[in-house]
Amino acid sequence: MTTAKTSILTTASGSPQVEPDADWIHRAVHGNYAERPFVEPPQEARIWSYTDRVSYRAGEAVALSVNTNAPRFAVSVIRDGADARTVFSESDLSGIWRETPDDCSVVGCAWPVSLTIETGADWPSGGYIVRTDAIVDGAVKDTHEHLFILTAHASADHGRRLLLIASTATWTAYNDWGGSNHYQGFCGPDGDRFSPILSVARPFAKGFVTLPSDAPRAVLADNPAMLSRPRYPHMEWAYANGYSKKYMSAGWASYDRHFVQWAEAEGYSVDVISQTDLHYHPEILEGYACVVMVGHCEYWSWKMRDAIDDYVDRGGKVARFAGNFLWQIRLEDTGTRQICYKHLAQAEDPLMQTGPRYLVTDAWETAVVGRPGAQTFGLNGSDGVYAGWSGCSPRGAKGFTIYRPEHWAFADTGLYYGDVLGSESRIFGYEVDGLAYEIRDGLPVPADP
Repeated sequence: MTTAKTSILTTASGSPQVEPDADWIHRAVHGNYAERPFVEPPQEARIWSYTDRVSYRAGEAVALSVNTNAPRFAVSVIRDGADARTVFSESDLSGIWRETPDDCSVVGCAWPVSLTIETGADWPSGGYIVRTDAIVDGAVKDTHEHLFILTAHASADHGRRLLLIASTATWTAYNDWGGSNHYQGFCGPDGDRFSPILSVARPFAKGFVTLPSDAPRAVLADNPAMLSRPRYPHMEWAYANGYSKKYMSAGWASYDRHFVQWAEAEGYSVDVISQTDLHYHPEILEGYACVVMVGHCEYWSWKMRDAIDDYVDRGGKVARFAGNFLWQIRLEDTGTRQICYKHLAQAEDPLMQTGPRYLVTDAWETAVVGRPGAQTFGLNGSDGVYAGWSGCSPRGAKGFTIYRPEHWAFADTGLYYGDVLGSESRIFGYEVDGLAYEIRDGLPVPADP
């Protein structure tokens, strides 16, 4: 494993207190410093784990695979939310070091099952953190956090509950544990390309499940000085502190958990499902009055879109507080393998030769796929994407300009034409959705095709 070692200290906003040189910044932004398996056990105690599936029904067993060079380890499971609570714990377990394939990002880690956790029939739906601690001489020397989704109870009164679709396909796309994801890696003929095939049978990278409160967001907290060079404070913070460079791009910690914690604190009842559930079991949407998506929700399969389209056609409501709807994926092996060739799709995706071509894993707007994202959500990532980070509109509004304050969504809010919603908290940014529009009589309207 390659671990960043640096003496550069960081402030709460992530900006280095000691100005790094250009080479350090280049490594932080462009380098691949993902956690990778060791050839030999390290001298210091380390621990990682993963579950055999992305999501479960209450009452089903969770198979947990653990890899550690510590003699003992402990496991706890915490239902995350407004009031986090531990639902399972076990300690004094024997640690075993496992060999890991170099291409584990692609084929999975293949570690044997270390522990089976029986979920309770009364456990509520939500995100469950699996915390594993490496124990040496009675002290915790290392900790890893994984997460699984517990889906809704079939007998629940769904009509009185919100259903959050966790962006698990995007988590998989960005998870760089093992060295490769859909952005960067050790694949291809020269061993320097991203992987179009990813396994979920591997740990989540550090920062995907929980984060310290001072971890920088992707959206810039402060406007950069004029003539300053573009910077990525969150990647610099990740490099300096041993976190995944993609922690702010995707994951439970950066997006989904904030909505669950807020909604439950406000009195909403929230169930959670994975995108894998949506793909294989679209009937899971039945009975819910409103389905919610939040944060960075970039990767979808054809069947996932079918499920949402059918749900809306039957009268269901969708609240999408998310951005960058862009890539089609395929799921294989009951959802344990994710495929997305992206910009290489038309040259390398096997379906270009065998068909059906509409399932080629390219952008939704491409002619070969031919299913624009706006047909489902009204917007798409092709007309949006970057805003409010690094050199991409770094001093932009970082909020949503109100043009039609008479809309029912703004009733009794006191908002006026021209107000910028969320500018102070910087809710608009990183990768967003959009559409082609023009201004007529002071109001934006969709542009003619």
